[in-house]
Amino acid sequence: MSEEETSRFVRLRVELVLEVHDDDEVAKAALRRLAADPELPQEERGQAESAVTEDTAEALAYLVDPFDLVSEVPGVELQQASWSTEWVEYDPDSPEWELDEDDRGDGDEEEDGIG
Repeated sequence: MSEEETSRFVRLRVELVLEVHDDDEVAKAALRRLAADPELPQEERGQAESAVTEDTAEALAYLVDPFDLVSEVPGVELQQASWSTEWVEYDPDSPEWELDEDDRGDGDEEEDGIG
């Protein structure tokens, strides 16, 4: 059987809530990553640098890369990724932030898929 015949696709949904303690450190890290990115066109570099220094959420979008999360996982290849950042009000005691059934993996779909 060829690789195309045995390949299957999985959508992995991840939601992270990060507590930012130092906006400047996040911005500096994003600027370092931008400076080290040889594929970033020079005409876009200034705009990107401005974005990461003005908005910590933008800086985090440059620092958190889905490819990095799965690049070392054997037997998989990232086909597509999208991500965004936004500021949120977070209260860990609020029912709004509890994991629902799908998030815990207690749903029928997950149970049926494990064999």
